[in-house]
Formats: sequence, C-alpha cells, structure tokens
Amino acid sequence: MAVATVQPDPGRPQAGVPSDGGRWDQVEAKMRELGYRPDALIEVLHTAQEAFGYLDPEVLSYVGDRLGVPQSKAYGVATFYSYFTLEPVARHSCVVCTGTACYLDGAGALLGAVTGVLAARGKEAAPDRWLSLEEVRCLGPCSMAPVAVVDGEVHGKLSPPELASLVEAL
Repeated sequence: MAVATVQPDPGRPQAGVPSDGGRWDQVEAKMRELGYRPDALIEVLHTAQEAFGYLDPEVLSYVGDRLGVPQSKAYGVATFYSYFTLEPVARHSCVVCTGTACYLDGAGALLGAVTGVLAARGKEAAPDRWLSLEEVRCLGPCSMAPVAVVDGEVHGKLSPPELASLVEAL
C-alpha cells in the first residue's frame, strides 16, 4: 500500500523555519523526508530532541504546525514517552533504579547518598544544570541490584558510599 506524501497546507499559515544554525534545518529535513505527515510526529520529535537537547514549547509548536498536528497532541506525545524531555538536561546524570530487586537491596540509601552529595555542595538536583537525579522503576539488570547509571555507565551492587564517590568525582 502506498503512502501519499502530504505537503503543508498552503491555505493555513505556516511558521517560517526559525534560524538557529543547522539545528532547525535538521528538523525541517526530517519532516520533508517523511512527507510532512502527522504520523511522523514521534520521529520528528526524536530528531528535534537530538538537535536541541530537549523539546521546548517553541519546538513543539513549530513541529505541530508543520505536521498539521494540534499543539496539544504534540505536547501529549512529548510528555507520554519517557525518552522525551521538556527541560534542558544537566551536564551529568545519575539514574537510580527503584525496581523491586533494587529497592529491597538498598536503592533508597543510594538516593539518599546522591542527595547528600548535592546537599553538601549546596545544590539541588539540577538548578545549575550540574547533575540530574532521576529515579526509575526498573533498569533491567536485577541480578546486579542495587543499580545506578552515572553518565550512561551502569554500576551494579553499589553501596551508598560507592555511589557518592562516583557522583563526587563528576
């Protein structure tokens, strides 16, 4: 079955491509490649997040307008999928698993250790974009519980002092 390519409706006002280096060009190229179809929303949002680091209201509005998708739907998709973020990301990240195995093996103490490092530095999770602390339901490697991911690297069988040392070293 062939899928028709849809161009933006010339009768509807369209936002011009904002100028911001090549980042908007990447997003526009992806929409053009996918035929400006509303069902391309998720793929275009992926491209936009890769280009900008996060999805701000301007990005969601522009993509929704160009694909003929209501802004509420673009926002709904962006907030439904955990991959998308609406806030700028911090320079460093710490993700602590609180799934059943990790929880039983001390995930709460790991969260406390990271919070303690942040408090000692006079910081909260990310006001200065130094560190984002995230709690997730399950990362998968239950045999390594408790588990944390620090800057993309998985660390298992962690003690609170070990995690605090990893975070302090960032």
